[in-house]
Amino acid sequence: MSRVGKKPISLPQGVTVSVAGDVCTVKGKRGELVVAVSPGIEVVVKDGTVTVSRKGNSARHRALHGLTQRLLVNAAEGVSKGFVRRLEMSGVGYRIALKGRKLEMELGFSHPVIYEPPAGVTLSIEEKNIIVVAGADKQQVGHVAAELRRVKPPDPYKVKGIKYAGEVIHRKVGKVGA
Repeated sequence: MSRVGKKPISLPQGVTVSVAGDVCTVKGKRGELVVAVSPGIEVVVKDGTVTVSRKGNSARHRALHGLTQRLLVNAAEGVSKGFVRRLEMSGVGYRIALKGRKLEMELGFSHPVIYEPPAGVTLSIEEKNIIVVAGADKQQVGHVAAELRRVKPPDPYKVKGIKYAGEVIHRKVGKVGA
């Protein structure tokens, strides 16, 4: 039995889960998320707790048991509290600004980079060099943060670019003249 999968999920206040066939719908104050349930995995909602069990003992069912439980935990946490990723930008002349929903970044290219987040994700700016990515879907928030980081990844020589808050960039030594 999966150690993760057999743990019951206690739902936070104001979160409801409904199961219809192979789809679980999680609703809360921050929105609604849909989690697909694979065949062979059974989800039961009873008295404010959700339990996930598997019908078979194949390797695929064992793998999907814990995965489905964690996806439901993340969905319940997302619709109640939400998820946040912070990105730090560093570099001389690098600037960021919000224009409506779009994020406009000047990162040393010949043109400004404009990024529009997908629905369900909000961008904001803290101080002058921190980008905050927030939303209910953990996977989508992480994906948007990765896309923003990919625009100008941190340089190990000058430590310029966009990095995750708290990420450690090991600095490399440049060329040494004779």
